[in-house]
Amino acid sequence: MMTSFALLCLSIAIFESLAGILGNGIILAASSSSCIGSKTWPPYDMIMIALSSSRFILQSWNVLEYLISIFYENFFCQENVNIVTKTIFTFLSYSSLWFGAWLSVFYCIKVASFTQPFFIWLKLRIARLVPWMLLTSWLCSFTAAISFTWDVYSVHENITATSSMTNSSARTATRKGTLGLLILICNAGIGMPLIMSMVSSILLIWSLWIHTRQMQNNASGFRDPSLEAHMKAIKSICSFLFLYIIYFICVLVILFKVFSPLSNGEMICVVLMAACPTAHTLVLIWSNPKFQELPARIWHHTNCHVTTASM
Repeated sequence: MMTSFALLCLSIAIFESLAGILGNGIILAASSSSCIGSKTWPPYDMIMIALSSSRFILQSWNVLEYLISIFYENFFCQENVNIVTKTIFTFLSYSSLWFGAWLSVFYCIKVASFTQPFFIWLKLRIARLVPWMLLTSWLCSFTAAISFTWDVYSVHENITATSSMTNSSARTATRKGTLGLLILICNAGIGMPLIMSMVSSILLIWSLWIHTRQMQNNASGFRDPSLEAHMKAIKSICSFLFLYIIYFICVLVILFKVFSPLSNGEMICVVLMAACPTAHTLVLIWSNPKFQELPARIWHHTNCHVTTASM
């Protein structure tokens, strides 16, 4: 039975996801428009197209799932439906995490000023590596989702098979063994992008902070636009990393069912899981003038039509 708190949290998550769909649609349209008619796509735009499209689909799927949970509460209790929905959610969530990690890596390679040979080698070849990075992410996400589905089905079969056993210790051992394998496989698919995102973000913050301190020491007392840009970039990267870690934790909690269905703990994770990608999208729009131009042009075009119609 759904409580009023669960209904409130699902409603909040729906509005958060709708805001994320709108924001990711803006990023997707702005990034795609710069690639149309171009023989070679910029690597940044390729990453943003992959990230925004995966989040657009993920948040659309979440809205559909939340609405079904509200109006058809027992729909996901069916075994096959539950496995299919978890597989799709796993694939889309892992894809979003991978693409978010590659965005952090791209920022680090392009902006940080390290002089190590391997770092310089990456800086010179990042444009050619990006398509392969994105393709590898899709394959890793797909493999992890299929492994998750297989193990969920195995866990269900093992638990069902042991339900008739009178020995509760054997039933518990079977459940723990299959659940441990499930956690190992899924962590292999989700742990790598978290490590990549944390390492690249920390390296980039370190590089920007060193450069910022040097600029502060050489400042003449007036406001330096470059210094303000560096501080803005540091704040954005810190917010990226914070939101990424929160989303990572919430995905694991939902996938491995740490809380019982529709409990207060699970509902709080649902709200946070819907809020983090949306907040990340809004920070991306706020920090990139190209993403701000499209809504401004649409608003200006709409106002012109309204003004013309009223005259």
